[in-house]
Order: sequence, then structure tokens, then C-alpha cells
Amino acid sequence: MTYEAVIGLETHVQLRTRTKMWCGCANEYGAEANTNVCPVCIGLPGVLPVPNAEALRKTALTGMLLNCDVPSYAKWDRKNYFYPDNPKNYQLTQLDFPSTIEGFVEFEFGEGIERVRINRAHLEEDVGKSTHFSDYSGVDFNRAGVPLLEIVTEPDLTGPDMAYDYLNALKGILEYGGVSDCDMEKGQVRCDVNISVRPVGQTELGEKIEIKNMNSFSGVRRAAAYEIERQIGVLREGGTLVQETRRWNDVVGITENMRTKEDAHDYRYFPDPDLMPHRPSEEWIAEVRTLVKELPLARKQRLMADFKLPSSDAVVFVGDAALGDYFEVAAKGAKNPKAVANWVINNLQAKFSETGSTVADIKFETSAIGELVGLVEGGKISSKIAQDVFAEMFESGKSPAPIVEEKGLSQVCDTSELQAFCNEAIAANSASVEDFRNGKEAALNFLKGQVMKVSRGKANPKIVGELLKKILGS
Repeated sequence: MTYEAVIGLETHVQLRTRTKMWCGCANEYGAEANTNVCPVCIGLPGVLPVPNAEALRKTALTGMLLNCDVPSYAKWDRKNYFYPDNPKNYQLTQLDFPSTIEGFVEFEFGEGIERVRINRAHLEEDVGKSTHFSDYSGVDFNRAGVPLLEIVTEPDLTGPDMAYDYLNALKGILEYGGVSDCDMEKGQVRCDVNISVRPVGQTELGEKIEIKNMNSFSGVRRAAAYEIERQIGVLREGGTLVQETRRWNDVVGITENMRTKEDAHDYRYFPDPDLMPHRPSEEWIAEVRTLVKELPLARKQRLMADFKLPSSDAVVFVGDAALGDYFEVAAKGAKNPKAVANWVINNLQAKFSETGSTVADIKFETSAIGELVGLVEGGKISSKIAQDVFAEMFESGKSPAPIVEEKGLSQVCDTSELQAFCNEAIAANSASVEDFRNGKEAALNFLKGQVMKVSRGKANPKIVGELLKKILGS
């Protein structure tokens, strides 16, 4: 029997806010353990939480970025469970009335565009972080109470690679929208993977098994691939799958049982008595909607259409939004935006790496790269000279034309002057001349290079090639 996988993802994303969800403690990574805490976030009796207004806005904004509806009523519930990193013995979350519902994410997969439905993106709070040492464990509550968004898909994913591409697309959307930094090394994105398998053609879902607390997208892909094969193997051997929670052991490359999967009633959810429901007004929703930005996939498609860029170039500009913004201004009105893209991607990024600088540090005018491209394509300077001009532009901030004028770098197109350069190169390289006359075409390129060297890069290479052939009798 042939089986197919069905995957749903629950992605937990820390929101980019200055303070925590219910108190004024800093939402900050890397502080000394248990220093960003107060009676509210460590669950002391008698304290009252106050919602973070920025977290509410960023939650609604995320819903809009994910094409979700923002209901006019949302509330918080207590999810009751005991664990050392949960100081209140309950987690504030949203059960039946979440902040956003029923959206979708579109992303590139294979040769086409896939759509995964979003069930909800609801707001809750993070818990502390446990660290296990050789003979004891410690808990840092700095993270407890940080605003956390849980983004839940429908079971629309069909394999590990699709899950991986969806997660990367989701990360790009959240970063573009400015709602989260999505730094996985800081634990700002974590993922629970729900997997079931069923015979091909069957509509009913198989037994759902959850892999908990995945902290890398590549780990999700590896864990899902293993777990799918494990479940299929159990069924083919006549075994039975039961709903459970498993962990991924990345060292061994297997999933391991943690516990039998709980259901909602096991957590004894009830509405939080200390928090009023959130009732966003139409005006508030309209204000948040003004913050919606163009998403990565839409930007990529527009860059390819408007600037005739290949997919590989557009991906670079989508991956680095600041660089993409710079390119769009630099290429505006350019006759050859692809050439502008080449300079930005290759030369400008190389200078960033060399100097440790960024787009914000660029000294020359944004239009200067387009002007430089125009000088090359107009025959004013050669491509080799353009490299030197660009280096001077980056260092001094000057425009290309004045640099060319000041340094006398204009391309030599005068035939008599170029012929003198050619004759000098021919006289100094008799062996290459003989090779060319014996049918070795590569020798001509060598001679052209020697002419360029003699002219210090200023000779027009096209005219040089024609002159060499004429002089050598080809």
C-alpha cells in the first residue's frame, strides 16, 4: 500500500517589542539570568497584567500580512500546566477567540506557487528557559512573559521540503513586516510539527503525532522525513500509531517518545479573570492596515517584471531589503537595469564585505551607478576602467563623470592612436602573432589583452579586435 504524508505546523514567533507582554520588563536577549523580571512575569500573587499595546498592533499586522481576518473580539485564556519554566503554573494564550483567523501564505515551491491555509495566528506569552547541567538544572525567567505569536497552519503541507520552504517564506514575511527579527539562534522562532500518514486516496487523516520544539528549519525537514518513514514502517508491519508527542534527536537522527499527546481538556482552559477582552475598533484596524508592506514573493515578481531581472538577482534583493530598496532607486529610469543590478550585487556588495560597511554608509549619489553603466555602454570608458572609477566613487563619494575627466580615463577610440598600441603589442609578442596566423583564435584575445595593458585599459576593445585582425591579415 502506498502512503502519503499530511503535515501541519505551529510556529511560535517572538514579537519585536521593547517590553514584555504584560509588564514593563525589557524584552531583551542576552541579559544576565533573571534580571529582566518582576512580580508580574514571575507570577507572584496579587499582581495584575496589563496588555502591551504594541504587541496587539503587531499581532493584527501579522494577521494582515498572512491574509487573515482580524475579529472584533478576542480574549485570553489560562492554559494550566506545571513545568519548572512556567512560573505562574499557567500560560496566558487564546483558545476559542484568537486575535486573527483564517488566512493563507503563498510561496514558491518546485516550479510553481503553493498556498497553505492559516487557521489562526494567536497571541500568547513565552515561558522561561531551562538549562540542564551535569548534576543540576537552572531556569532563567528573563524570557517569561515575552509576547509570542503562534501561527497555526491547516494540514496542507505534503512533505518535508514543502514544510521547509513554507517556513522560510513565513520568516521572510515576518521580517519584511517588521513584526519579528526571527533570529533562530536567540530562540525567537520555534516550531512544533504535526505529522500523520494515510493511504493515498483516503480523505480521513491518520493519527496525529507531534514533534515538539524544533529550533531550526533544516531540523524540521530532517525530523519530518524520518518521522514519515517511521510511521509508514509501523503501519506496513501491521502496527498501530497512537497520538503522542515526540522529540527530535538530531545527533542520532531519530524521533523519540516524550509523552502521550494531551488534548485541550487536559489543560483546563478557562478565560483569564484579570484581562478584559480585546475589542479592536474599525479605526484601529484601519490604522494598523497602513503598516502593511509589500511581501517578499510579490516584490520578487515585481522586480522580475519591472526591471527584467532573472530570478537569481531578484532573490538577492528580496533577501536584503535595504539593498533591494537601493537598487530600485539606482535603476529607476536606467536603460539597462540588469547592468545596474550586476554592479550592485557584485561590486557594491564586494565593497561592503571588504570594508564592513552597509547601504547606509554609501557616499556617492544613488544615481551614480546608473551613470557609470551609461559611460561604459556609451563607449566613454572600458569595463576595466569602470572598475577603477567605481573604487574611487566608493572611496570619495564623487560621481563617475568627474572622476573620468580628472584622471583622463576616457576610452581611446582614435584609430591612429589605437593602431600604435596594436603595433607595439604585436612587436612584443611575435609568438602569439604566429599562433594566431596558424589558426589559434585564443591568441587574438591574448594580443587584445596586451593592447589593453599598453593603453592602461583605455583602448576600445571592440575597435582593437578589428584592428588586430586587419593588421595581421585575417
